[in-house]
Amino acid sequence: MSTDQTEAEKLLALRNKIDAIDEEIGRLISARAECAQEVADVKKANLPEDAKILFYRPEREAQVLRKAMERNKGPLSDEEMARLFREIMSACLALENPIKVAYLGPEGTFTQQASLKHFGHSAVVLPFSAIDEVFREVEAGAVNYGVVPVENSTEGVVNHTLDNFMGSNLKICGEVELRIHHNLMVSDVTSVNSITRIYSHSQSLAQCRKWLDAHYPNAERIAVSSNAEAAKRLKGEWNAAAIAGSMAAELYGLKMIAEKIEDQPDNSTRFLIIGKQAVPQSGVDKTSIVVAMRNEPGALHKLLEPFHRHNIDLTRVETRPSRTGAWTYVFFIDFAGHVDEPLISDVMKEVASRCADLKLLGSYPKAVL
Repeated sequence: MSTDQTEAEKLLALRNKIDAIDEEIGRLISARAECAQEVADVKKANLPEDAKILFYRPEREAQVLRKAMERNKGPLSDEEMARLFREIMSACLALENPIKVAYLGPEGTFTQQASLKHFGHSAVVLPFSAIDEVFREVEAGAVNYGVVPVENSTEGVVNHTLDNFMGSNLKICGEVELRIHHNLMVSDVTSVNSITRIYSHSQSLAQCRKWLDAHYPNAERIAVSSNAEAAKRLKGEWNAAAIAGSMAAELYGLKMIAEKIEDQPDNSTRFLIIGKQAVPQSGVDKTSIVVAMRNEPGALHKLLEPFHRHNIDLTRVETRPSRTGAWTYVFFIDFAGHVDEPLISDVMKEVASRCADLKLLGSYPKAVL
């Protein structure tokens, strides 16, 4: 028997094995989907006809994803395994009731990418042109959830998102962290050796400043409303390029001529999931609050002391001027834990006694993906 024949037989045996495994995977996914449908039927049977059923449970999905990562033995990474389960859950949930999600658009933005990362590709994601529009759509009940950016590891917080929480009754139901990779892209009519202008969002231009200084020091840098808008502008411009994410390149038929050009390799953005529901404990949670304080000596120390005394991990503290009175400030605080935990509940009562006003924005699962 020749070597070629031996290799062919080995490949055939392996392919047959893969086919058998695929058949079993398909059967198990169908069984899971049927079980998800039964869950929906149980929920419907135990609620009044006019009651609103919560098909999507953020805490339950976070627990499933964490278990998938804990059980993983490789060779796929834990994150890749969780992504696969994310899509299976998204498809199963769509059988019950497809989720509608509003995000800060237009199409092709990192916020759309974050929306699909969190809810899966079976969700119905709808772009809106401003953060306050996303809030309004969720408040009106036109969509189930919204996705908005809240902070970037390089450029800091998105103040417009924080400001919208001050006048809204919406809750934070989850978070998603997205590694941000910027790419230089051109259209099919671009003369690559003659690029004289580069379009992108102002933050993306700032995050790629050193790379642009080194490679295109004389090109005009033009800030536009979004990276997707930058990508859209390239059609018909022979001397222009854009900085955007890979999703924008796919959506608008562009070619990436340089990838991952961001100056900080760990550049990432955190997005918040906003909705109307309070989320039960998942086991690994975060809480966000907004606190109003008078601008007086020791105010911040007075506010944060209970967290320090009870060894509660603060993950973010931001200050914004209040809209309600002169020389009054509000503090946006994120910390580890869930408000239903006795310790966290006690600390919230103590903090509330020390401030002018305290508003719970939400307790929610810490980002898994």
